[in-house]
Amino acid sequence: MHDIEDFDTLTPYERYKLMASLIVPRPIAWVTTLGPDGVPNAAPFSMFAMVGEDPPLVMVSIDRLPGGARKDTAVNIDATGEFVVHLVDRPLVESMDATSVRHPPEIDELAHRGIDTVPAASIRPPVIADAPVALECVLFSRMDIPSREIYFGRVQRLRTRPGLVDRSRMRVRLTDYAPVARFGASFYTTTDDRFTLSGDPATDIDSL
Repeated sequence: MHDIEDFDTLTPYERYKLMASLIVPRPIAWVTTLGPDGVPNAAPFSMFAMVGEDPPLVMVSIDRLPGGARKDTAVNIDATGEFVVHLVDRPLVESMDATSVRHPPEIDELAHRGIDTVPAASIRPPVIADAPVALECVLFSRMDIPSREIYFGRVQRLRTRPGLVDRSRMRVRLTDYAPVARFGASFYTTTDDRFTLSGDPATDIDSL
């Protein structure tokens, strides 16, 4: 018999602890934005997902701070309607984690941490130069819940590390791609331990 938790009897923090440690691994969205005054910001979020391909949408869920204060990423997306989502691999983990530390909005966290950037092709926030994948997004819609501000971004441009995508077949060279994901508590995990299943492939990948 499985243990059963009645979520209505738990506090929001208790629900968060259980959900964030059980719904894993979660890919990390390392998001860059520009403040209203043009100062770049970078912050990682693990409540992140692909939503659909037509239109091409991704979702980033941003937690509210104690007392209802807002994170700079949320403020900046509302002000500019633009953001870049980067996927993170092992060489970038320390830099990514460092940008989770809060700084005043007038501090350029990318420059402060010595993280190199290049201009985006379609929007104003910068692209982290060493990221294997960058999704240049414009705001599609947003949703508010008591604990979070949830942003849906329409992908305008996809940038990938040279050689990562076989453009003739639109296939990712997965042997060269191992993004890091968030596990429970303070743990991260890699994605380079892989396996396939024998037999016919699933006819409907969304059913898996």
